[in-house]
Amino acid sequence: MGHVRAEDLPYRPCAGVVLVNADGHVFAGQRIDHESGAWQMPQGGIDKGESPRDAALRELHEEIGVSPDLVSVEGETEDWVTYDLPDELLGKIWGGKYRGQKQKWFLLRFHGVDDDVRIDTKHPEFSAWNWVEVDTLIAQIVPFKRAVYETVFATFRDKI
Repeated sequence: MGHVRAEDLPYRPCAGVVLVNADGHVFAGQRIDHESGAWQMPQGGIDKGESPRDAALRELHEEIGVSPDLVSVEGETEDWVTYDLPDELLGKIWGGKYRGQKQKWFLLRFHGVDDDVRIDTKHPEFSAWNWVEVDTLIAQIVPFKRAVYETVFATFRDKI
């Protein structure tokens, strides 16, 4: 197989969640599959026939055990936010089918308690989690996703 060219591949549709607690801090999980322990917010692919909002609520439950009745939706990015994979990951993840992701992000207000957050799910994504300040999370995100996080927080900052 020849060299994979990003411009020949589509973006993977994805939904992301900015989960905010009463103190205005944002949920961040440490990825279980990343050797440097990258931190990120819950996100995942949108299934065929599923709305981005439904995907966001499903991913929240699958990844951190928070059910939809514990949150209220307070915002949504107007447009899709995209990022491209760095060259070293291109053709290696998601079966090599995508150049990166196009994401719809949702601002969700958390009404539960910390014990409602369960990262010990059936298929764990995170090894640790914390409530963090927005600027701390932007500083800790992997570089190729930083512009996405800056865009998302620019959209939601007034509501956080």
